[in-house]
Amino acid sequence: MEIFTVGGAIRDELLGLPVKDRDYVVVGASPKEMLAGGFRPVGRDFPVFLHPRTHEEYALARTERKTGHGYQGFSFHTAPDVSLADDLARRDLTINAIARAADGSLIDPYRGVDDLAARVLRHVGPAFTEDPVRILRLARFAARFVDFTVAPETVSLMRRMVDDGEVNHLVVERVWQELAKGLMEARPSRMFQVLRDCGALTRLLPELDRLFGVPQRADCHPEVDTGVHVMMVVDLSAQNGCALPVRWAALLHDLGKGTTPDTDLPRHPGHEARSVELAGQICARLKVPVDCRELAVLVARYHGDIHRARELAPATIVRLLENTDGLRRPDRFEQLLSACACDFHGRLGWRDVPYAAPAILRQALAAVRNVDAATVARGCSEGGQIPGRIHEARVAAVKRAQSASGS
Repeated sequence: MEIFTVGGAIRDELLGLPVKDRDYVVVGASPKEMLAGGFRPVGRDFPVFLHPRTHEEYALARTERKTGHGYQGFSFHTAPDVSLADDLARRDLTINAIARAADGSLIDPYRGVDDLAARVLRHVGPAFTEDPVRILRLARFAARFVDFTVAPETVSLMRRMVDDGEVNHLVVERVWQELAKGLMEARPSRMFQVLRDCGALTRLLPELDRLFGVPQRADCHPEVDTGVHVMMVVDLSAQNGCALPVRWAALLHDLGKGTTPDTDLPRHPGHEARSVELAGQICARLKVPVDCRELAVLVARYHGDIHRARELAPATIVRLLENTDGLRRPDRFEQLLSACACDFHGRLGWRDVPYAAPAILRQALAAVRNVDAATVARGCSEGGQIPGRIHEARVAAVKRAQSASGS
């Protein structure tokens, strides 16, 4: 029995990055021998075991055979005669196909060390085509390793996979999982650029893909291209360390601009309502978690109103706070403001332009939250008067706050 450290741990060590998890491949052993050594089995599709003391994962060396479409269309073979080279051959990228032996020496049959030095993401071999999830994984790595490029032959290979329809068989839960991970990387726009380059974006998120090339008014959007703007917004949400719901909302906030009639361009009247509909469709299709879906819909619907906060009447501001449930869910309202700030600043040359809306709406929310609704209700002679009187009291509170601050 031989044990090798493999994959991301070796890659990150060689890049000088922190190592979060270590994975091990065991060569020359059987499941029976692993159990006899005190390892606990956890793998369903192939034998993976947890170390009895460290609880790290140890997988028996394996080979794969394509049996159908998609992520689950594989059969696995593990046996004592499966070599380390056999196991490494099934991996996705050369930089993930490096192993380290117990004596510290590297086993690198696919020259992953060279690709690390050259900052290249390159597929290991033909087996890459057997799993369409690898397209998403590579795109995610591009978002993480921002100074790496994708090898031209790998881009060509991914294009052939898309043309062959493999992407159409992806399980939606896995698509969401990979997109969510990519959004949390350093530069999410690179993930979507890779997906565009190979044609996968139009299969996975056609609503997003169609934004590229759609013009906007140059006075408001010097970058002009809507797709470029959305990528700038998403990258800014990453630079600001925003939570996943904010980054997801940033990605979907302007989808309606992709359906603007040509006769209206470069203006986009009514795009918010269309964005809400399209964002809802994507979230349903990908089975997006509730917190991400709800915020995406709110940002799509209200980002234009929030940008105009300085122009809104107190009554309109109160309705905005009520409609977004800001009184009961102030933390989510802060996420809404964060996404809108990314939208405002995510334009060419607008990074340092002052944005007053968040301060105006925070002030209004604080004033509204100080209104004692119970006291107002007790002063009403009829129950039907209560909602209107509470609303009036909130509007009055916002007016007083604005007057006190001079806004």
